[in-house]
Amino acid sequence: MSGKPGYSVQGSCIPLGVPAYLIHPVQPVYFIQTQKMVLLINQEDQETRRIYLNVPHSTNVKPSWYGESVGHYEGDTLVVDTIGLNLKTFMDNFRTPHTEKLHVVERFRMTNDGKELEAIIHVEDEGAFTTPWNAIQRWRRVEPGSLYERFCADSHTNFFNQDIDPIPEARTPDF
Repeated sequence: MSGKPGYSVQGSCIPLGVPAYLIHPVQPVYFIQTQKMVLLINQEDQETRRIYLNVPHSTNVKPSWYGESVGHYEGDTLVVDTIGLNLKTFMDNFRTPHTEKLHVVERFRMTNDGKELEAIIHVEDEGAFTTPWNAIQRWRRVEPGSLYERFCADSHTNFFNQDIDPIPEARTPDF
């Protein structure tokens, strides 16, 4: 990438993946919880991540943009275990790659008398890193507002015409 402009992977409409979804602090994240699932919605481009509650991982996890996230509560902490991330995502905005061995465990809990949400993120990937590493992300609770609309441009051109990452395009129908 030497001599090329730096840009967020979102600049070419590529989903962030995990853990980048949490450590990309540009816009608010909305948390919606039901009995069976927690949805995380990123206001920046309405990316939605699903965390299935109180279930084991699938026997054969098919790699995907957000992998398979399963969670459970330990007291007041939501513990989320994610595996099965495809190799199209990056760890962060520095475009740090990972391997198919990526395993992320997140621990969400309210702090500061419910005014803040903290996520402690533990990352293991023996194919990409010499040691596991941790990160912390914190959000302030704000009055609920409405999500604004922002969508990636439906275009066949590359970001900055640098021939780096084309905007994803379906070659065949999903159904």
